[in-house]
Amino acid sequence: MNAEHKPSDGLISGVLPAVLSPLHADLSPDHTRHIRHCSWLLANGCDGLAIHGTTGEANSFSVGERVATLEALAAGGIDGSRIIAGTGCCALPDSVTLNKAALQIGAAGVLMLPPFYYKNVSDEGLFAGYSEVIQRVGDAALKIYLYHFPALSGVPITLSLIERLLSAYPNTVVGVKDSAGDFENMKAMATQFPGFQVFAGSERLLLDCLEIGGAGTISATVNVTSLQASQVFAAWKNGDDEAAKKHQDRLTNSRLAIEDYPLVPALKAIIAQHTGNDGWLTLRPPLVALPGAKRTALFDAIERIDLDLAEAA
Repeated sequence: MNAEHKPSDGLISGVLPAVLSPLHADLSPDHTRHIRHCSWLLANGCDGLAIHGTTGEANSFSVGERVATLEALAAGGIDGSRIIAGTGCCALPDSVTLNKAALQIGAAGVLMLPPFYYKNVSDEGLFAGYSEVIQRVGDAALKIYLYHFPALSGVPITLSLIERLLSAYPNTVVGVKDSAGDFENMKAMATQFPGFQVFAGSERLLLDCLEIGGAGTISATVNVTSLQASQVFAAWKNGDDEAAKKHQDRLTNSRLAIEDYPLVPALKAIIAQHTGNDGWLTLRPPLVALPGAKRTALFDAIERIDLDLAEAA
């Protein structure tokens, strides 16, 4: 049975990067470089920005650091209406705090992992977790995108949970980022819940997602493939199927070349090379930078696929 659901006005669709989080040498967030990177992404094909997701090393940062980063982006001129902020935490009060901070900067939405420490929990428990956060935030402006990434969270977002949340909160729960890589599950989300914004977690599935009524992609590698991904989205919007397929094939090759490596270290290495700023190589433990040989192999792969990065900011 399909849940009755209508999309809200003003929601973002299209191409969104899961934005990298640059760090100082002491591992603290580098707000200046973050603002510059976000501005560059928006100027080079991105329709919005997903802040503090997996690629942004969100769960390696404190709640205070994440709030401060959102405030810095707003103060630095990044329009909150272009931001979807990661706010899902194990502790319910932390999620409430982050959701309120996102609303304070006018974020278009929030991307919420389920409470992910306890495994094999019921849909009843997950519904209670999301519901409690929604009730405690108590703001009609809150727009939640569920974050389905069972490979890392260990806690899947099921179709039955989505249906229950849409029935209870049709104007608050507006979409999902599906990073499971199971296209049939993604298709079921898009077809069973009309108006529910389904974002593919990899741009390899961007065109497929759009063709089943999905909203676009929120992807790690869009940090460096934004121009290619935007070509797919533009061709699809213009009804040019042949061009969309051609651009998608090139985009898929780019993604495949990069995902052979640990994604966050690889993407930071590419941005470091592109900007000439080795500060990008810094990651918070337990993530570590790519060793020299792997970095060289990555750059060789990037050269072969002609990644076509725009001029560095």
